Amino acid sequence: MRRGNSLRKESRLIHRKKIVTLDELALSLHCSKRTVQRRLTKLKTIRSYNRNGRYYTLEGIAKFDADGLWRYRGTYFSRFGNLTQRFVQLVRTSPAGLTSHEAGDLIGLRPSSFLWNFHNHPEIKRQKHQGRYVYFASEPARYAQQRQNRIMMRQTKRLPSEFEAIAILVEKIKYPQLSLEELADKLKGKNLCIAPEAIENLFLHHGLVIKKTHLN
Repeated sequence: MRRGNSLRKESRLIHRKKIVTLDELALSLHCSKRTVQRRLTKLKTIRSYNRNGRYYTLEGIAKFDADGLWRYRGTYFSRFGNLTQRFVQLVRTSPAGLTSHEAGDLIGLRPSSFLWNFHNHPEIKRQKHQGRYVYFASEPARYAQQRQNRIMMRQTKRLPSEFEAIAILVEKIKYPQLSLEELADKLKGKNLCIAPEAIENLFLHHGLVIKKTHLN
């Protein structure tokens, strides 16, 4: 009975706070972190894949989006499990594979903080396209379709609008050392969501020098 009461206390606490750490639970329940860990195995908990996996929530609390991601106060949880499982799933389901920038946007982390783990992953094929690494599914039929879609994407040559082009050139003049991905991140701070590929197309259209990133 005591164990059941303890589990209900933990569940109520997590529902109230949405996300919790082991330290918070141990302090509130007046027990050790090891005891909390044992009790959490009885509940359907999910562990965050960022912030060193310190945060826990319950399956019934997480409101996953179409990509299987739930964000709460800067903490990220995935329907598919840990960061490795999440990235593999995103690559498998992506129509045209993922660049580092695209993966970072979907996962919510800086690409340089996690992509090095996937250089030789058996379910991922990493291949360079137009000077930038793209991550494809390693399954042959899926890879062939994703690669063809990526080539078609590159051939569309989408150019930014006049307003976006001015903003890009202003930032490029101010920060000439920035790569395409870094420029795109800088523009996000000005509420402009412009893909690195569109920035590259603009530079190619005007014959400007392009700085590639080497963090992939």
